[in-house]
Amino acid sequence: MMAAKSHKPRARTYSKHGLNTLRKSLKYSGNALTSRRYKLGRVLWEWRQELVRDVGGEAAISTQQLAVIDLAVKTKLLLDSIDAWLLTQPSLIDKRRRALLPVVRERQALADALARYMGLLGLERKTTSLDLAQALGGRGAR
Repeated sequence: MMAAKSHKPRARTYSKHGLNTLRKSLKYSGNALTSRRYKLGRVLWEWRQELVRDVGGEAAISTQQLAVIDLAVKTKLLLDSIDAWLLTQPSLIDKRRRALLPVVRERQALADALARYMGLLGLERKTTSLDLAQALGGRGAR
């Protein structure tokens, strides 16, 4: 005879660092990051739209630039999350080892990556030229 397995309720995992929340949001990156229903998605979407406008607009942007913009948005999410966590820490120095926390180095690597992406996109704002006929939507062509 087989004994029935007892189902014990699992202990709740307690998390103070916010990494699980970040992982969950990255897991559903297709929805949470691009959906404007969530505050995080709205903020990232607006920042992405500003980057697209600064590069020259949807019509003037290449596929490569769009890929760099998407990488920049994800890197910004990670960087902002790490910054928020670091600001809650009492100290950025591991007293036992007398060294910076390893996450500080990782944060700096992400900041450098974001700076490289911005350098690839260009630092100056590019404007699109719009002539009067395009602005009027072809109304004068009758």
